[in-house]
Formats: sequence, structure tokens, C-alpha cells
Amino acid sequence: MYNLYKNMLDTNQYESLTNEELLTVLINAEWDNKENKRIDRYVTLAKFRYRATIENIRYDDDRELDRSLIMRLADCSFIKQSKNILITGLTGTGKSYLASAFGYQACYNGYKVVYFNAQKMFAKLKSAKADGTYNKLINRIAKQDLLIIDDFGLHVLDDVDRLVLLEMMEDRHGLKSTIISSQLPIKVWYDIIGESTIADAILDRLVNGAFRIEIKSKKSLRE
Repeated sequence: MYNLYKNMLDTNQYESLTNEELLTVLINAEWDNKENKRIDRYVTLAKFRYRATIENIRYDDDRELDRSLIMRLADCSFIKQSKNILITGLTGTGKSYLASAFGYQACYNGYKVVYFNAQKMFAKLKSAKADGTYNKLINRIAKQDLLIIDDFGLHVLDDVDRLVLLEMMEDRHGLKSTIISSQLPIKVWYDIIGESTIADAILDRLVNGAFRIEIKSKKSLRE
């Protein structure tokens, strides 16, 4: 606020304003500054893979993306409703970018987000179990309004992984939202999770009522 006020004094911008108008300008500027800092903090803490925006999503014909669905989800009402988003498609078709774009949009709308590569997430949680910080980490994840798990299904889950994933989904079910991206179709996730009883429990919490986005392009955006 001080810097803006000083700049207005130096450039005589205040002369055309009443005291009330000047105060309003300064208060609005201070609010905008705090809001921008909050958004920057949320984005930094989320640790996104990509700097992505909804506006830069590509709707090439071969991708068959539903623009109207993307725009509906961009208002983050799915987070208010504690709904999940499941994104599938071949390697390089933009799944991670799309997931990150939803994550950035959530930060802009005041939601706390955390992004993980699936394999690194499970490794980090195993490490936390070993060093005694597991409860702290799992509780921090549970408090996030939106959890993004990217590249799910690149390896079959072991006993520890599937129990951790079950705990995470139980913590979030009906309370928080999760976005998962995967190269594999959802029908294959059952085999990736393994152990039928646990797989049923996880997928019941994750898939039912979720928004599904399948990127159908066979051409990598990296080409």
C-alpha cells in the first residue's frame, strides 16, 4: 500500500481523487496484493509438474476433448461437491498438463492443492513410515482440498501401496477431491491395485460419481 501511495504522490495521480476515492484505491490494491501472494503460496506448495492454464488447453479434433465439460470443471464446483476427476489417455497426450491446469485453477479459487507423481508419492509415504513421519504426511495430504496423483498405474501396487491408497481414499471420500491421470483405462486399475477386496473398496470411493475425461488422440503432443 505504501509503495502505491508513494507512486501516486510522485506522479500526482491522487489529485483527481477525493479522499474517499483514494482510500478505496489503496484498500483494493492492498487486497489484490495479499490475494496474489496467497495464490503464489498455494501454487508453490502444490509443487505442480507443469505451469498450466485452462486457457492454453488444446482442443485438437483427434483429442475429442469435451470443451463444455472442461469449462464446467474449471469453476471448481467439483471441489465444492467433493467429486473426483479421472483422466486417461496414451503417453504424451496432455494428461499431466490437464490435471495441472485444474490444479492451478483450484489455487486461483482459494483451494489448497498438492500434486504427486504416483510412483514418487508411494515411495515418499514408504519412507515416511520408516522414519516415523507417516502420520504427519498422511494428515497433511488429507487436509488438501484437491489431491492430484499423476501417472497412476505405471507399476503394480504392493501390499503397502494399496493399504496407503485405501487410507487416502477413505480420508477423502465425500469430503475432498482427487484427480488421477493414467495411461491405462479405468477398467485396468483393478488389476494394478491388486487384492480384490481392497481394490473394490478403493475404486468404489474413487470412481463412483467421478468425472471421466478420456483423451483419445494417438499422437503425442511432444512430437
